[in-house]
Amino acid sequence: MSDDIDKALDWLGNPVDCDGCAYRDRLAEGRCEPLRACVQDRYAKRIQRFFQWNDDLAGEHLDHPYFEVRANAARFAPIFIVPRLMDDPDETVRAAVARRLPRRLLLKMRGDPDREVRIAVASRLEDADLSPLMRDPDYSVRLRVARRVPEGMLPAMMHDEDPEIRLEVANRIGLEWLMSMAWDDSARVRMVVARRLPPEKLSALTGDADWCVRFVVASRLPPEDLAPLTEDPVDDVRTVAQKRRAGLPATGDLIPD
Repeated sequence: MSDDIDKALDWLGNPVDCDGCAYRDRLAEGRCEPLRACVQDRYAKRIQRFFQWNDDLAGEHLDHPYFEVRANAARFAPIFIVPRLMDDPDETVRAAVARRLPRRLLLKMRGDPDREVRIAVASRLEDADLSPLMRDPDYSVRLRVARRVPEGMLPAMMHDEDPEIRLEVANRIGLEWLMSMAWDDSARVRMVVARRLPPEKLSALTGDADWCVRFVVASRLPPEDLAPLTEDPVDDVRTVAQKRRAGLPATGDLIPD
């Protein structure tokens, strides 16, 4: 399709015929334009622009055979007729619908078979309504949920199988739960824990397997608790610990990302 980007073709690959179009009167009114705003064109951006300029026609196109027309029509049609597309065979259409539905109907789409639709749902639901999506089989859906659920719901996701989701949880979870993630399998998660925990609670991480985590601990732990790290096998960790324990400035030492 990239070869015909400058051609006006309909969704079946036929040339667009303005003379035979039911909306050709809008051309004279400047409400459509070949290669820019056309409901007959196969390109989504041109279809979208047509409905932006002619939102009064969106409701007439919810049953169009081309999914891009239905999807864009769903964005501009009166909300009371949009729910009829909740079970549309195309996921692009259903995702467009999910971005507009009121909560009571949106709840019914949490189990949609397509992940993009469920992501759209997760982007709009709030609080406890997101709970079932915490266990969604798709990583991207759960990640969106981890970014949006209230802090108090995050402990339920502390042990998610995906480290990227646990990383998001570690960045947001309340401090009263953070220590529970200090033994996470992912060093990146433990790094966040080491950065966020109050200094007086960092002693538990002085023996962490990852030297970057120990470096952060050495940079934040109270000087009186630094003894185990003054003999660390890694020079950078040991140096920071020794300097801070001796009361010397360690401002030039960078905490690794």
